[in-house]
Amino acid sequence: MEIAFEYGYVGFWVMIIVLAMVAELISVSLTSIWFAFGGVAALCLAGLGAPFWAQMAGFLVISLLSMYFTRPWAIKHLNTRRGKSNLEELIGSSVQVTETIDNRKETGRALHKGMEWTARAARDGEIIEKGSEAYIERIEGVKLMVSTNRIMDPKEQMQATGE
Repeated sequence: MEIAFEYGYVGFWVMIIVLAMVAELISVSLTSIWFAFGGVAALCLAGLGAPFWAQMAGFLVISLLSMYFTRPWAIKHLNTRRGKSNLEELIGSSVQVTETIDNRKETGRALHKGMEWTARAARDGEIIEKGSEAYIERIEGVKLMVSTNRIMDPKEQMQATGE
């Protein structure tokens, strides 16, 4: 830390800025870039000769304000390529019922692409017989919640209506 204080607090804030930027480059998850902004504000205050408490206040205020106002926007616009997870891809797919699905008896298994899953009816009271085809409505834990009614994903709905 002696090196940082050799040039007063200016060196300290330069180190904070560099550390925050390096941490952001390593994590790439928008966790520390806001402290670099605060460090720049504190560096400016240090350059103007402000006392350390004012520099620290500037650092905290600018860091928190930049996080509060820009983080939601950055997350929305920088994470646009999020695709469906493997489980989300299953929704709407057909399965072959290998054991009668009865929620009251807590029985039911279904086969999807060679993998057997525990299955339950998406609607209580619905019994789906062995050998019939069903469609995945949702996934709860490790259970497929299925129905005999096929649901369409949003893309299919748009194509069906001609939009």
